[in-house]
Amino acid sequence: MNSLQLLSFLLLSCIITPGNTHGGKKKEALGSQSQHTRTKKDHQNLETKFRLYTDTTEEGCQIFFNQLETLDKCSFNASLPLVMIVHGWSVDGMLEGWIWKMAAALKSQHKQINVIIADWLTSAHQHYPIAVQNTRHIGQEIADFLEWLEESIQFSRSNAHLIGYSLGAHVSGFAGSYISGTNKIGRITGLDPAGPLFEGMSPTDRLSPDDANFVDAIHTFTKQHMGLSVGIKQPVAHFDFYPNGGTFQPGCHIMHVYNHIAQYGITGITQTVKCAHERSVHLFIDSLLHNDKQSTAYWCNDINTFNKGMCLSCRKNRCNTLGYNIREERLPKSRQLFLKTRAHMPFKVYHYQFKIHFINEIQGKQIDPTFTISLTGTKEDVKNLPITLVEGINGNKTYSFLITLDTDIGELIMIKFKWEGTAVWENIWDTVQTIIPWTKGTRRPGLIVKTIRVKAGETQQKMTFCSQSIDNVHLHPAQEKTFVRCEDRFPRQNRK
Repeated sequence: MNSLQLLSFLLLSCIITPGNTHGGKKKEALGSQSQHTRTKKDHQNLETKFRLYTDTTEEGCQIFFNQLETLDKCSFNASLPLVMIVHGWSVDGMLEGWIWKMAAALKSQHKQINVIIADWLTSAHQHYPIAVQNTRHIGQEIADFLEWLEESIQFSRSNAHLIGYSLGAHVSGFAGSYISGTNKIGRITGLDPAGPLFEGMSPTDRLSPDDANFVDAIHTFTKQHMGLSVGIKQPVAHFDFYPNGGTFQPGCHIMHVYNHIAQYGITGITQTVKCAHERSVHLFIDSLLHNDKQSTAYWCNDINTFNKGMCLSCRKNRCNTLGYNIREERLPKSRQLFLKTRAHMPFKVYHYQFKIHFINEIQGKQIDPTFTISLTGTKEDVKNLPITLVEGINGNKTYSFLITLDTDIGELIMIKFKWEGTAVWENIWDTVQTIIPWTKGTRRPGLIVKTIRVKAGETQQKMTFCSQSIDNVHLHPAQEKTFVRCEDRFPRQNRK
């Protein structure tokens, strides 16, 4: 079973369930806002189980709605912030292991908080469209619970942070929209909010920036199949993060199924299917466990522009930290941020924009060379990074591309740039020279590389590198040139 089969299964579930076609019928599947108008707590028991995480019990200490003695029994501290973890759709009716890992990570890094797991398995362990319908009801129960805490022990809803995964992200959004009064929940984090039956819906029918004082979301599996994706693609927060473009994640390809089986046993097949979807969870846990390796993301229009390294600016709040330690800022419009990550924890990489000015001496002849680049930093060196230009080299032009490093090399002080040519390339150049005679002496035509400009995303430092050999700036196949820090001799146009 692969990710495409999972999406097909979700699509089949949507098709065989009445009232899941387009337009108004699709909204009926979710249930309308008016259908879920809240009644004033006319029930003593909620379907959702609220488990306060403790180090001493695996299942947590259950707090019962309207039973104050359970707050004392579980040692809930009203003066401390509350983080509530809300799981998603359940296939096997069991709480997944990541829930306890996240709870433990929250408590280990921030001991002065209450961590509650909102267990809504009874409603989540249903056919997907039924579980979708149940999200509103569970959101209302969470709103009721928070209001009860506020009324009974003066716990402020602004100190509540809901972290919802998949369907749980929309549950959290409904909780934020149903809570009464003008004050909002403090923060909602959506971890790859579910896509089927939510993509394209109005803000009142899904997680949206209006549901809390601050809303952030991490999108990790928006690859579409038959018009559906497991995770929602559209922005749903004040800051929407799209690691690696958000469509898929490194290390999650079906080819890695054997690695997952080795780690998880036969359940590794399931792990492969949900790997990209659940990556959002582990990116968030990573932000808790590695304070010294916080991942930075950058505002950009799309992943293609980002892959050219053209969006590494932090001016005017154009970048932010992914995960728990995000800088909270309400914006009038959702802001989409992109970043690259590694395939495993810690996920942080270091982003660099490289701008290389080429002059192709063979006019009218496009070439498509492959380069490698080696970097020397004050802390570490990195060798033979492959560089493939998106387009061939023509005439006189500057090319921009993104390079990411797994390690912090410190301040960049030297670059070695190599044209990975072979004897075949040498023959091609000799042929070109024969057909188009070179008139400037006996030197063979090649590429002129004048400058390499570098911008480090994480430090925002800008650097210019010039050829170490001032008299020879020509590059030929199989040659390597060394570039060192220099004054920028080539004025740049003012950028807005």
